[in-house]
Amino acid sequence: MTPANMPMSPQSFKIGVVPGDGIGPEVIAEGLKVLNALALRLDDVSFEVPHFGVGAGEYLRCGEALSERTFEALKTCDAILLGAIGLPDVRLPNGTEISPQLDLRERLDLYCGLRPLRLYHRNHTPLKRHEAGQIDFVLVRESTEGLFSSRSGRPPADTECATDTMRISRKGSERLFHAAFREARVRRGLLTLVDKANVLPSMAFFRAIFKQVAESYPDVEVETVYVDAAALRLVQKPESFDVIVTENMFGDILSDLGAGLVGGMGMAPSGDIGDRHAVFQPAHGSAPDIAGRGVANPVATILSVSLMLDWLGHEQTVKAAKSIRRAVENVLAQCHATRDLGGSLSTSELGDLISREAEAQL
Repeated sequence: MTPANMPMSPQSFKIGVVPGDGIGPEVIAEGLKVLNALALRLDDVSFEVPHFGVGAGEYLRCGEALSERTFEALKTCDAILLGAIGLPDVRLPNGTEISPQLDLRERLDLYCGLRPLRLYHRNHTPLKRHEAGQIDFVLVRESTEGLFSSRSGRPPADTECATDTMRISRKGSERLFHAAFREARVRRGLLTLVDKANVLPSMAFFRAIFKQVAESYPDVEVETVYVDAAALRLVQKPESFDVIVTENMFGDILSDLGAGLVGGMGMAPSGDIGDRHAVFQPAHGSAPDIAGRGVANPVATILSVSLMLDWLGHEQTVKAAKSIRRAVENVLAQCHATRDLGGSLSTSELGDLISREAEAQL
């Protein structure tokens, strides 16, 4: 998702870096390794990368996972590169985990959750009939409302029932669908709406808005699929999807299923994009069980850097983004991998290979 205007003049970008918790600092280090290597070869572009403390560790240290001062500083950045945030045992009074990444999505109005999923090697998928490149789709997830809109609630301690409300607004749906149609236009021209319109009135409303917006995009083929059927089809025929657009909770679930089809969460980059701000991060969690061991897969983070460079929209950053994607494809095609993909490389060793290949591609 690249901004319409692609500036040609010299430009310095400020990237707010949030290493986060668990393996977050380890994979962020590899993403920055690739970014810094390419920055040395780019004309007219430079990067400033201030670091910020956000997450469960920050919450334990000072009682705030995301301070107002840090939030205001992050708002001044051209983009935010975020590592994994949260630890299973660090929870808020309502029992939920620390999740400042959700606060950023909501407070910065990052309504378009972009989750590209691509198979880079046939050995990475449990669906052994598929070759590299056959699974290649983008899931566009609404990221500011839906069922997640109830997350700040807290039922009384003595309650016998708890209820979460799914919020679907016309404004939120229309802007999401326009973003998804634009994405489909630059890919293979097929957009699939995933909903549960046969049961939930909110989803029937969601579908009705989708059909209205679709009238403005006669060049894009559309289809509607119920979420349960979509989950089945993702396993049986993932190659039939191009761009999927869906509600927040459905997107959360289906994007993890999609990641499982292409090698796991270490292969799943993401961008949460609004009209003015954007956050890019690997879709995986903080994995505290392997933190500090140097075995985490950095590919999702490195591909998130590629998404970020595309979004920045400068001719040189778009060029760098393409070089990263080619580098990942070439390195993984040679069976170089961390242990989650059956390899033996460390986090930094795989990062080194991709960094050198990205330079060569540039």
